[in-house]
Amino acid sequence: MGSFEQEGNEATEALPPPPVIPPNVVPLRAESELIPEPVKKVSKPKRVPMARPGMGSKGQKIQLLTNHFKVAVTKVDGHFFHYSVALFYEDGRPVDGKGIGRKLIDRVHETYDTELNGKDFAYDGEKSLFTVGALPRNKLEFTVVLEDISSNRTAGQGSPGGNGSPNESDRKRFKRPYQSKTFKVEISFAAKIPMQAISNALQGQESENSQEALRVLDIILRQHAAKQGCLLVRQSFFHNDPRNFTDLGGGVLGCRGFHSSFRATQGGLSLNIDVSTTMIIQPGPVVDFLIANQNVRDPFGIDFAKAKRTLKNLRIKTSPSNMEYKITGLSENTCKEQMFSLKQKNGRDGDGEVQTVEVTVYDYFVNYRHIELRYSADLPCINVGKPKRPTYFPLELCSLVSLQRYTKSLSTHQRSSLVEKSRQKPPERMRVLTEALKKNNYDTDPMLRSCGISINTNFTQIEGRVLSAPKLKVGKGEDFFPRNGRWNFNNKKLVDPTKIERWVIVNFSARCDIRNLTRDLIKCGEMKGIVIDPPFDVFEENPQSRRAPPPVRVEQMFEQIKSKLPGAPQFILCLLSERKNSEVYGPWKRKNLAEFGIVTQCIAPTRVNDQYLTNVLLKINAKLGGMNSFLAVEQSPSIPLVSKVPTIILGMDVSHGSPGQSDVPSIAAVVSSRQWPLISRYRASVRTQSPKVEMIDSLFKPVSDTEDGGIVRELLLDFYVSSGKRKPDQIIIFRDGVSESQFNQVLNIELDQIIEACKFLDEKWCPRFLVIVAQKNHHTKFFQSGAPDNVPPGTVIDNRVGHPRNNDFYMCAHAGMIGTTRPTHYHVLLDEIGFSADDLQELVHSLSYVYQRSTTAISVVAPICYAHLAASQVSQFMKFDDMSETSSSHGGLTSAGAVPVPELPKLHENVSSSMFFC
Repeated sequence: MGSFEQEGNEATEALPPPPVIPPNVVPLRAESELIPEPVKKVSKPKRVPMARPGMGSKGQKIQLLTNHFKVAVTKVDGHFFHYSVALFYEDGRPVDGKGIGRKLIDRVHETYDTELNGKDFAYDGEKSLFTVGALPRNKLEFTVVLEDISSNRTAGQGSPGGNGSPNESDRKRFKRPYQSKTFKVEISFAAKIPMQAISNALQGQESENSQEALRVLDIILRQHAAKQGCLLVRQSFFHNDPRNFTDLGGGVLGCRGFHSSFRATQGGLSLNIDVSTTMIIQPGPVVDFLIANQNVRDPFGIDFAKAKRTLKNLRIKTSPSNMEYKITGLSENTCKEQMFSLKQKNGRDGDGEVQTVEVTVYDYFVNYRHIELRYSADLPCINVGKPKRPTYFPLELCSLVSLQRYTKSLSTHQRSSLVEKSRQKPPERMRVLTEALKKNNYDTDPMLRSCGISINTNFTQIEGRVLSAPKLKVGKGEDFFPRNGRWNFNNKKLVDPTKIERWVIVNFSARCDIRNLTRDLIKCGEMKGIVIDPPFDVFEENPQSRRAPPPVRVEQMFEQIKSKLPGAPQFILCLLSERKNSEVYGPWKRKNLAEFGIVTQCIAPTRVNDQYLTNVLLKINAKLGGMNSFLAVEQSPSIPLVSKVPTIILGMDVSHGSPGQSDVPSIAAVVSSRQWPLISRYRASVRTQSPKVEMIDSLFKPVSDTEDGGIVRELLLDFYVSSGKRKPDQIIIFRDGVSESQFNQVLNIELDQIIEACKFLDEKWCPRFLVIVAQKNHHTKFFQSGAPDNVPPGTVIDNRVGHPRNNDFYMCAHAGMIGTTRPTHYHVLLDEIGFSADDLQELVHSLSYVYQRSTTAISVVAPICYAHLAASQVSQFMKFDDMSETSSSHGGLTSAGAVPVPELPKLHENVSSSMFFC
């Protein structure tokens, strides 16, 4: 906003001068009506997460163990000193290569121990170094020499010897003059952090200092792991031990390691240790990796254009010298044809120029170096040189170094293999964690000792409570009590079944007995109370179409349908030949939902039985506007605080492309409840936004003085229309996928947008808010003491391991069937409605029982699950747009600046308020 209106008659001279407007900003005229109340004040107090108002008491008590280990800190009066580290080559150029910092700092520590008063360091590998107590001076400069650094870490543009040979593999001839290198290391004072800040945090007084002090402790853990040669991924550590590797196919291995970090909790400081898995590239001969990665039979089947992209920046060792390099590319020609200039041993020509002779890489290795090459002659060489000065090695002399992360997205097969091989039952997980703690031997770490830290080796004991499952309503007014987080519809009718009248089947070349399938589906529907007429027609894909691009196949199928049907069908059952990753899925959904507004259900009829058909019918019924079951408290309406006053529940999530794709737009989805006092019916609004941006930017989008094109307005209007012309007085927001560092943004940026959208609809309307963040990717786990089972569904924990001040709790609403249950960590950031701890925990628990796609309690509230589903289904719409355009940048930052993010097609009005995502 360019200017603020003056409130009342406040003393004018107290106001600061208006901010200077940067040259490229056009000031907006502030419309008094457009500015929500709080913004009119000159400085608006920032919201911070609320404090815990009290503990819950409902439910049956249960004794649990958790993977937090108590930490005692004896030294509280000292200080951590933070120093900045700058690294330079001898000639003063800054060192850019990663990975060399730790070697240099270790060398400083060994060489200058006395000058440093024997102080130990905690170094983060980049620009920060910490000590307990001060170093002798505020600025220190050291010169250190490193021997044998691999070529990818060397200086400058030239070869390490600077003598311009395009083939630096020839270590032997140059008598290794460049094997050692001199560096300058500057260490300068940056800040002082009182260790007292840790105990302040434990009393709930968080500050910059306390976060920094805990960060120092985490850096000490990282350094401890780095010294053992581990791969570090944030706070997880992976040892180079083949016993921890498991093959996922495609040249990718799952590598098991450990997460370990310090946490401030209600029960004091604790060390949280958990099993963690990452993906690494299969180490060993490059050629074996490529054969596995591309699933070909021999080196001659490899697609080297693809291989070049896959291999770029990976580290290799070459034989026989065993030197380490980073791959920069592949040679244009084969090893037998690729030439380079080889310097002659016998000196210079008449002008004093070094004499060179052109040889092939093959010729050089076989005839000059006398290394036998079995199959590399007709394959490209690996290039480890600079763009202007390549350095080639024959493929068979190169091996990939171990512990290199694989960051691309996994295939469906790799992902299921990873999940299957990395899961562990609770007793096994406890055993592995106990061993890890012993093996890490943190008590011997000099830095931890100088902080006076000692770590208890026993799991922390805590008390949980098991909430009883909510009563459900099914058809014919029957009540149903879930047991162990599950229920079923055997001999039961759905609570609100639909009727399927005008419908058709389309078959995209799936092998299937369609007559039997139809008969079984109709019969199964009848048992559940869904009346299904016989299908109007069955459309088989023309065999010639199968080779066509997916959008064309969909187009041709619709041509068939249109030629035969008088009007659009109510519903289409679509048979696909692949269970996952069918190429037709995205274009098919887009055509139906965006262009025609037809509800559609895709199935891959491989193993069709009664249970399968029931599950499919649950989805179809919800999509068509029916309901499978309700909570009894919705019908009677008697949900504390929610049934009394019109209340809308929102689920918000942003899904990003896989880490390898930097230019795929992120997708923001918000689902909202409708038909208050129900909390089981939802609809979704989905938008694209800039890649990797976590905050949702389209909640409020004023297009003119009267028009708002944002998500929230759309959802509020739907609530108003579907809830008997009532505005929600209470808005409950469940936000997924944000880390603790972003809580303030959710509270101050996203919530402000939502409030603005409300004000834009009605200036005088002030709904009350409840904002809750749900987190699944944390490392706290719970175990039953003295029982090998997972914790029972409905277990809630709000003591001992929670935040020292903030209002958070853990809940395991679902029955963990395989592996170890992952609890959901709920953080209540704001509560203007005034829930008691018990009522709020009951509400969250109940919302795990309204998910229409399954007959089980789910691990996180349904609105969040629905937001995931909506985002992932709509993201499939985009798939073929991406593939049809060859450019790789879709709304990323290119050299020309920000590229506009492609907009999603709008859903057809027939389905826009449906549960199409179910």
